[in-house]
Amino acid sequence: MTIAGPHRVEVIAVEGVGEVRPGDDIAALLKDAGIQDGDIVVVTSKIVSKAEGRIRRAPDRIQAIEDETERVVARRGDTVISQTRHGFVMAAAGVDASNTDPGTVLLLPEDPDASAGRIRAGLAAVRVGVIVSDTFGRPWRNGLTDVAIGVAGLRPLDDFRGTSDAYGNQLSATVTALADEIAGAAELVKGKLAGVPVAIVRGLSHLVTDDDGPGVRPLVRAADDDLFRYGSRDVVFARRTIREFSDRPVDPEAVRRAVAAGIAAPAPHHTTPWRFVLVESPETRTKLLDAMREAWIEDLRGDGFGEQSIAKRIRRGDVLRNAPYLVVPCLVMEGSHTYRDARRNASEREMFVVATGAGVENFLIQLAVEGLGSAWVSSTMFCRPVVRAVLDLPDSWDPMGCVAVGHAAAPPADRAPRDPADFIVTR
Repeated sequence: MTIAGPHRVEVIAVEGVGEVRPGDDIAALLKDAGIQDGDIVVVTSKIVSKAEGRIRRAPDRIQAIEDETERVVARRGDTVISQTRHGFVMAAAGVDASNTDPGTVLLLPEDPDASAGRIRAGLAAVRVGVIVSDTFGRPWRNGLTDVAIGVAGLRPLDDFRGTSDAYGNQLSATVTALADEIAGAAELVKGKLAGVPVAIVRGLSHLVTDDDGPGVRPLVRAADDDLFRYGSRDVVFARRTIREFSDRPVDPEAVRRAVAAGIAAPAPHHTTPWRFVLVESPETRTKLLDAMREAWIEDLRGDGFGEQSIAKRIRRGDVLRNAPYLVVPCLVMEGSHTYRDARRNASEREMFVVATGAGVENFLIQLAVEGLGSAWVSSTMFCRPVVRAVLDLPDSWDPMGCVAVGHAAAPPADRAPRDPADFIVTR
């Protein structure tokens, strides 16, 4: 296939590679492919995975997907869109049952950039670029296309930001994914069923570099920069209680965006029963936690607990001390109705408490969408006067727990599935 333009580009299928087995040297398999100086060699990830022994028996497919998944982005039926540890967001974490022996599945290469580098080193007689490609779906578009998951000896991106177009307009967002475009072009001659796992792209020698280069990393959008971090059906399930945090600082603006989600919750009588106290001062944070601990110890001593038991119990508050950021959600009853009987007044307060809980849940979910972990701890509810005094809050504000916020030190453990039928009563 030949493409005419500023550069005359040829895309050539490499036939006769044959079945690849664990331990095979892919560069050696290409010694008679006619590769020339300046060519870009595009190798499907499947044969790389086979050569590297990244093969599992099919009954382990579900476990393989779980093992290869860093984060579940979305689910629909049996379809799982996952982020792999490489940073790729793709179906089934790249675990593939096609073009492999029946009863087996293929995993992605352990390090596709390193795989591309090894192939390039094996072709050292000529100056080439190497792309390891795989097939991805795309948001908002039907159909699949090949993209680069490993790159060596090739500039992966063309960044036009700061330049001007032919009309004098300054470009501010134009970054061309060169390696992905080349991988897609190569797929036109490889095909899905033709048994052609390698293609040569000729005519783009100006993109080939002297060293392995940055690899595929510049092409992978960081999860924190992803505006669509979770599928809409999975946003609620993204919220998990996190009790161990890394040292990475929390962006205060991300917390404020989560507050904006919190105050979008439903509330009675068109009121706004939520207030969020952002504890950003280290001094205030220490003072608050120390005062809460002393109040807790006093209560435990009054309950007759011994000092050893007290020391064990107060360690539960370490999650707040270890978190880099704290938020104290508060309930206010402004706009509530007053009735002539205690029954309805109690119900009125419960209604506001429920609304506050909805606001906090919104807040926690949005923190997860922002890439932040959280733990909602109830301790402030047991010493409200102390919390109000330390934080200088009005007497009408009721602290409804304390939220520890930060970046998770590790992904949360899998949660045991719950059957909704166990929680449903139909009348």
